[in-house]
Amino acid sequence: MKEQAVVHKVGNRSGIAGQRRSSAVAQRPKRRESGGEGIGSRLRSLFNYFPAVLKVVLAVGIGVVIFASYRAAASATFFQARSVEVQGTARVSKDEVQALVRQQVEKSGVWNSDLAAMTARIEGLPWVRTAVASRVLPDGIRVRISERVPRVVVRTGAGRFRWADEEAVLLGEMLPTDQIPTFFLRGLSEDDSETAHLENRERLQKFLELQKDWDAAGLSERVSEVNLFDLRDVRAQLAGDSSQIEVRLGSQDQGKRLKEALNVLDEQRQTPRGALISYIDMSPGKRAIVGLTSGAHSNKEEPSAASDEPGSEKKTTPGPLTSAGANRNARTLDARSKKETRDKRSGPDKKSDKTKDAARRRT
Repeated sequence: MKEQAVVHKVGNRSGIAGQRRSSAVAQRPKRRESGGEGIGSRLRSLFNYFPAVLKVVLAVGIGVVIFASYRAAASATFFQARSVEVQGTARVSKDEVQALVRQQVEKSGVWNSDLAAMTARIEGLPWVRTAVASRVLPDGIRVRISERVPRVVVRTGAGRFRWADEEAVLLGEMLPTDQIPTFFLRGLSEDDSETAHLENRERLQKFLELQKDWDAAGLSERVSEVNLFDLRDVRAQLAGDSSQIEVRLGSQDQGKRLKEALNVLDEQRQTPRGALISYIDMSPGKRAIVGLTSGAHSNKEEPSAASDEPGSEKKTTPGPLTSAGANRNARTLDARSKKETRDKRSGPDKKSDKTKDAARRRT
């Protein structure tokens, strides 16, 4: 038998080399890690064993720890308020504002401070119109204040004199160093309601209008205060020697009526009744009603309107009788009627007695 020789083809050497390389790679032993499996893989494998509920609880716990750490860091000594800067104050006390801010950030610190609540508390102070609080990290607070502007002096129900701004907000008390206005406002409501606030704004606007008109007419110096409790019945208390006299001006044309009332007063001052005047009522608008007072009794006189002719004088007519005067007149008439009745009855009796005496003499 002939031996067959196996002939190897040498056409593709790259294939042989590739097989050798792959066998070499396949036979290379794995490289051992120095610490065994990684920590991350161990945690992942451990975490897979927990039920879903435990996973949620663990996540919440981690969140609480992070939040507590944040709060602790925010309120740490590093963020405690060490400086409080206050700007824009003239009448507002800086010490009062600083004390309020420090009280607000004492526990929370600057980083975690509630600026909105801080601003609201500062705006509650009497003279503060608006306030803006801001952080100056790491340990400062800055407050910018816009103050209210005093416009009028109000006499309260307790007799205190306090400033008020154009929104009828009562401010601090009038100081001896403040410039005294020509006359005061009286009649603001002290109720803390929206209706009362709206009415007070209306009263203050009316006061400013009267002040402007009376200043222009030169009448302000003769007025002490204006009562605007009822805008339909405006009343002015006079100043100086006439401080006991009240002028009732009604609901309109207060400047014109005040001028006419002062003219009536000046004329009545020339008469004995001038010292007894207690009020002048100009509210009807046509005739001035002058009220007189003497001790505890009060009488009324109603001067008619002045004539347009020069040199004419006002005539007065007595007002209605009081109840006491009517009673006195009734008692007087009753006494007179009783006396006349007695006289009528006694006349015939006396005549009959004389006739009887003459008859006795003849007998």
